[in-house]
Amino acid sequence: MVFQLASEALKQGYRVEGHHTVGSTNALALERATGGDAGNLWICALKQESGRGRRGRAWETPVGNLAATLLIVGSHDPKRAATLGFVAGLSLSDALQAAIPGASLSVAADAGGTKDGSRFALKWPNDVLADGAKLAGILLESTFLPNGRFAVAVGIGVNVVAHPSDLPYPATSLQALGSDLSAEALFTSLSGAWASNVALWDEGRGLSAIRDRWLDRAAGLGGDVAVRLDGAVLRGTFETIDEDCRFVIRLNDGSLTQIAAGDVHFGAVASASAS
Repeated sequence: MVFQLASEALKQGYRVEGHHTVGSTNALALERATGGDAGNLWICALKQESGRGRRGRAWETPVGNLAATLLIVGSHDPKRAATLGFVAGLSLSDALQAAIPGASLSVAADAGGTKDGSRFALKWPNDVLADGAKLAGILLESTFLPNGRFAVAVGIGVNVVAHPSDLPYPATSLQALGSDLSAEALFTSLSGAWASNVALWDEGRGLSAIRDRWLDRAAGLGGDVAVRLDGAVLRGTFETIDEDCRFVIRLNDGSLTQIAAGDVHFGAVASASAS
């Protein structure tokens, strides 16, 4: 087991700490931050025993899948730091595009496809899809440090060799899709793609460019959508994401609504899963 950084990441001063098994890479990253780590540290593992996703949901990481968390420490305000999830999604999509032969996977047509023809689609706010099924999830967690600085753990979990089968939505793995890419090789590609995209993000000043690239790979853009939030379900059309990367839905009455957090379902899955 060897996790290695891409040359672009090494040039930008990133470091990597590899493990076979951890409780949670996010928790370990935030522990490093409170212990004084300066950040730009990737923590990677082939197995998580207590991984978690959004809203406290469990995230399974059996041996051979990838759990990777990037610790960032700085003076970011929470609102700006939250957009790093979109940098992460783009970076993973770029890494998969670069690391997997073109014939291995097809465009995620069941989720509406992508404008740029990518075989991987980005589902708001934090999933990466392949063939319309969930391949990866992203979770940002943060904490304020005693010195007044702010630490963000950008967690990325990828189904490399296995995926859960008891979910209310389709999931897949790279292995199930015919790829023999290893977690270690994927991480190297991911670290390089992150270095490029975070430079474009430029401390939030380049967020509009990140937003444009994200929209080119957005799952379900322009299609029917249902969003569950606070016990209610909103139905309409996925219009765009706004300048703050909030989800914009055109409701069935024609009005527009911006959503900062919620569970999104597209097409036929919207009717079945969100009602």
